[in-house]
Amino acid sequence: MASLFPITVFAAALLCFPALGHGWGSDGHYIVCEIAQEKINDAASDAVNKLLPDYAKNNLSTLCSWADDVWFIFPWSSELHYINVPDNSCSYNYSRDCKDPNGVQGRCASGAITNYTTQLLSYGDSSNTSKYNLTQALLFLSHFVGDIHQPLHVSHASDEGGNLIDVRWYRKETELHQVWDSAIIDTAKIDFYDSDVANYIETLKNNISGIWSKQISTWQSCSGNEIACPDIYASESISAACEWAYKGVTNGSVLEDAYFDSRLPIVDLRLAQAGVRLAAILNRIFG
Repeated sequence: MASLFPITVFAAALLCFPALGHGWGSDGHYIVCEIAQEKINDAASDAVNKLLPDYAKNNLSTLCSWADDVWFIFPWSSELHYINVPDNSCSYNYSRDCKDPNGVQGRCASGAITNYTTQLLSYGDSSNTSKYNLTQALLFLSHFVGDIHQPLHVSHASDEGGNLIDVRWYRKETELHQVWDSAIIDTAKIDFYDSDVANYIETLKNNISGIWSKQISTWQSCSGNEIACPDIYASESISAACEWAYKGVTNGSVLEDAYFDSRLPIVDLRLAQAGVRLAAILNRIFG
């Protein structure tokens, strides 16, 4: 699958400059990578730090939204951030759903995770040094693991993952997709964490070691000794999209406390799962 995702010289130059992107929302991707960095082992930490550009200062989180800023450099990458599922379905099927508008299999978030995982497995192999740009592979993988855990990144094609569903988030006009990308996180940050994402991250880390601790091994595990299992992540997301994101929402809906209070736990869970799983993937790749 590596041939589906070309590397260009110009994009390598782009890595010399900080990115100012948004995906889950820049805070969401930052949260995912902060959780992951605390849980990677020494071997994975060493490899990640060697692959990161110097200006990142050994902090993957600062570049976790990079993939959102390179669509104009990599127009082929736009389809890799999401998965379209038929409108009458609340389940994911790789053969049916993981393809681009031209029908090319594997060109979706799940396929991208598998592809960049495979590329990173060549780390340390001197015979493959010119075949892949492993810095880009690391940044794409870290971002797409976040994306695939956002429920509306695995959702219905006709509304473009909620982008065509206009809603009001309290007093603000927006789209349902943006509610899940950033508005729920932003509201939680203001209401509960003194507008400080570090406080939000600390709460999620405490939940991972506390109320979610017995679930962590299940989150991390993949069948058949696979390095990553993105089809599982995708299946969870479309289920959450139907049960929580879309449910009770129509064009023009006003979403306020009832929606926020009931959906925030889902957002928190998906952010935590993404961070834990990204760490597990990197540990299996580099450990």
